[in-house]
Amino acid sequence: MSDLFWSANIEEVERGFIETEENIKCLICEENFIKGRIYEIEGNLYEAKKAAEIHIINRHKSMLNYLLNMNSSYTGISSSQKSVIELMALGLTDKEISQKLGIANSTIRNYRYKLREKEKQSKVFLATMNLLSKSINRDINILEEDKICDPHKGATTLDERFNITSEEKRRVIETYIDENGALKSYPSREKKKVILLGEIIKNFNIGKKYTENEINRVLKRIFEDYATIRRALIQYGFLERSKDCSEYWVKE
Repeated sequence: MSDLFWSANIEEVERGFIETEENIKCLICEENFIKGRIYEIEGNLYEAKKAAEIHIINRHKSMLNYLLNMNSSYTGISSSQKSVIELMALGLTDKEISQKLGIANSTIRNYRYKLREKEKQSKVFLATMNLLSKSINRDINILEEDKICDPHKGATTLDERFNITSEEKRRVIETYIDENGALKSYPSREKKKVILLGEIIKNFNIGKKYTENEINRVLKRIFEDYATIRRALIQYGFLERSKDCSEYWVKE
């Protein structure tokens, strides 16, 4: 899931899907739409591309909404900036936004200034990284004989625990997971936990709501102390749950 999202270009992220000769795939949940097939949505018929656009609205509200709700470590957008952007997106004037948030009109103008500066910095940074990739003929995460893996999009923090190479991931999975997909033991090192939790979450379907009993039933087959694994999946941003803990789902 993360590989698909992070390998997409800016235009693809903005529209929310990638397009190949045969398929159109949602960048958020990887829902696949086959070209040439007609999809029925709420009694109407649509070709694959239009069906994908409707899917993003119906399932994810909008790409702007999804991006704004990503971890601030990814977006660089503070919670207060997020609130202002959301109201701007609704078409509210600065005066209306200031009244809604209870802040001065001049503060909104300051938000606009800072967002514009961030936009300019982002453009220069992206151009710099693109030129660097062309200069060294590889992406920045490609090592001499390995690759740094992208963290999952739901990661609650971004630190050294997520600085994981493909080879590290392979070794940890080989060491800790048996041929039946069960954990031999649960490591104390945080980086190893992240790797193993990334494998365990593959036992659950994106878009499906689970009860706690259903989550426990799956995790019991993987590890005896299933409660620890369930809590860790939430802590590290692989699973989300409702406030009353009645529903769990894979974080997108």
